[in-house]
Amino acid sequence: MDVTPEGQGGPSGAEGPRNTVAHLPHQVREELTRKLRRSRRALREEDVRIVEPPLLRRAVGASALGNCMEWFDFGVYSYLAATIGKVFFPGASPGAQVISSFATFAAAFVVRPLGGLVFGPLGDRLGRQKVLATTMIMMAIGTFAIGVIPGYSTIGIAAPVLLLLARMVQGFSTGGEYGGATTFVAEYSPDRRRGFLSSWLDFGTFVGYALGSALVTLLNFALTDDQMIAWGWRVPFLIAGPLGAIGLYMRLKLEESPAFQQQLDEHEKGLAQKSAGSEFRTIVKNHWEALLVCMGIVLLYNVTNYMVTGYLPTYQTETLHRSSGSADLLVLLGMVWIVLLITFIGRLSDHVGRRPVYAVAAAAMIVLSVPAFLLIRMHGTWPPVFGVLILSTLLACFAAPSAATLPALFPTAVRYAAMGIGFNFAVAAFGGTTPLVTAALVNGTGDDLMPAYYLMLAGAIGLLTVKFLPESAQVPLNGSQPMVGSEQEQRELITTSEALYRATRKAA
Repeated sequence: MDVTPEGQGGPSGAEGPRNTVAHLPHQVREELTRKLRRSRRALREEDVRIVEPPLLRRAVGASALGNCMEWFDFGVYSYLAATIGKVFFPGASPGAQVISSFATFAAAFVVRPLGGLVFGPLGDRLGRQKVLATTMIMMAIGTFAIGVIPGYSTIGIAAPVLLLLARMVQGFSTGGEYGGATTFVAEYSPDRRRGFLSSWLDFGTFVGYALGSALVTLLNFALTDDQMIAWGWRVPFLIAGPLGAIGLYMRLKLEESPAFQQQLDEHEKGLAQKSAGSEFRTIVKNHWEALLVCMGIVLLYNVTNYMVTGYLPTYQTETLHRSSGSADLLVLLGMVWIVLLITFIGRLSDHVGRRPVYAVAAAAMIVLSVPAFLLIRMHGTWPPVFGVLILSTLLACFAAPSAATLPALFPTAVRYAAMGIGFNFAVAAFGGTTPLVTAALVNGTGDDLMPAYYLMLAGAIGLLTVKFLPESAQVPLNGSQPMVGSEQEQRELITTSEALYRATRKAA
């Protein structure tokens, strides 16, 4: 993972400070000007935080690896939905088995907002690292429990009830995971490279998905259908125990993020104290616009995410009547493609901005969703491959900038809790229900292009949301001091601020 400082020019040689100011991105110049006017002086060394590369590598790497393990646990359920339906709902029709399985899948998302409401305020008061360690072990326990629950044929109705409870433990822990992990990584990242470094978090997410998909694909090829139903489906869930122990160890080794360690000024500290007793009400009252923008971006990202990772394997087996092995292999190919793309798109968002990446991808989803599903349902090898790669490319464009974009919407003192509210309510309402709603629409209408129409609607909502999304590329997080990756970047920023401060005073 490359986290060394990136040369991006500066006030040296023939290029003076005035040219450096002129070449600042618009949003960076505006943010720096506001900060200088408020402080009535140029930046000093104590105003700019340097994140040492070894500490940055450990923070980003451990967060990404922990996220990989957690989402391996959470993702394998979707790959095994059809088999789980046969084990826990054997008396239902094939269509009803799938819907029942996805209903249990969706139940985990119902409790995600509750997890966000509990873990978010704790993360803002006790620290990001402690909460992230807790969510890691809870996810491992919930996933391992699914692997040891007897089937319906053994304990009857108690089987799906226990399955539901285990899924709710998973959902509760996940409610504190993504908001906390994105907050943690974003608060560690230098401003110039936050998009690239934060994209490693979702890199870990999709590596976890890919590993889960690869394991299920391997089991489907190696075992018969009877063996998969009898015991094979349990294997991925039982792996959660040792994976959780590894993830817990790595997260306990992390230090708290710089932004949490040092609240910038008395305003931030006062906000933290004020919100300690009624954080939910404070966030909704003071940050409702940012919450709506957060939910719109999350809807765009997660409808696409759970369409590809959660519904597409079952869509191919139950609607298109393909073998589970070939369906899983096709989705695995899409996951690998996302893993290859995501950090490059994250870096791109640092240079062109987050808003253009979201806007172009949302517009493309409106145009390309129907062609992609027409390709997926065609016979042969290459048309379905191209269809999945189209959807996977769009998903990579939504995933790559999200971990940098969403935390930037909220100030440090309430960032974890606000992310927990905005992210989890949107995922519960629109993301996790995507497989269930789409399966029901296809089953009820007989139109196998319903998934494409659903994606088009999400794209339209996302495109509207981008209109209200503030550009956050290369600027400090809301309420946080500027972050740089080296002493050279610190000197460049200070020199640039001096030139901009002189220009501001002259203009005044």
